[in-house]
Amino acid sequence: MENVNVLIVEDIPSESNALIEVLKANNYSIVGVATSFKSALDLFYSSKIDIVVIDIFLNGLPDGISFAETINASPNASKPFVFLTSSTDRKIFERAKLTQPFSYLVKPFNELEILYALEMAVEKFYAQTDVFLSEEEDTVISKEYLFIKKGKSLKKALIADIIYIEVEEKYCNIITEKEKFVILISLTKMLKLLDDSMFFRTHRNYIVKAEKIIEIIPSDNLIILSGNHKVTLSESYKDILKKLPTLK
Repeated sequence: MENVNVLIVEDIPSESNALIEVLKANNYSIVGVATSFKSALDLFYSSKIDIVVIDIFLNGLPDGISFAETINASPNASKPFVFLTSSTDRKIFERAKLTQPFSYLVKPFNELEILYALEMAVEKFYAQTDVFLSEEEDTVISKEYLFIKKGKSLKKALIADIIYIEVEEKYCNIITEKEKFVILISLTKMLKLLDDSMFFRTHRNYIVKAEKIIEIIPSDNLIILSGNHKVTLSESYKDILKKLPTLK
């Protein structure tokens, strides 16, 4: 499992240091601090970033907005971002609003405000409304990651590392190559969010990742997965054989 990667765009060291302290205390990873438009772009395109916190004014110019406009113009590279600024200028706000930030916070920031803003940004960016606000679920699933709510922070796990998922009532045990962890999410929601060309249900309590299948033994109702993991293949889900044409 990985921490959520945050890029900070802020030209005042005392401000960026305060933000870093809060984020690190809540298990976020800081990929870098950019102090100018150019350095922000350099870090954005050269780093693995999940979310960006942007100060609107950099060296006296509203280059934070220019940066947001630039990354918005790259749909395959766009990431959620929040603005953090000391400006109360209405015209600046109107221009910033056009970039569709996920939050607009006025300095000095409050710890909970920034943490909640990051949660909401991840949630809205992946178009899963009110996931973190629900008492029933605590996870956002994107094409590459699971973003899991842990206390006041978010944790990130690679979808590519998942071997299988075992369902227990409202909980899902996610078995990966590196570890096992439990998330509070319904099976119905899990199936809906996962790519059905990659994940197959083999039993009412199991979902497997197709590329992790080593062997299927229909006569024993058994599937063997990488890492010598074994799951049940029930009669109701033996149509999985039709979805894996390379198996004979």
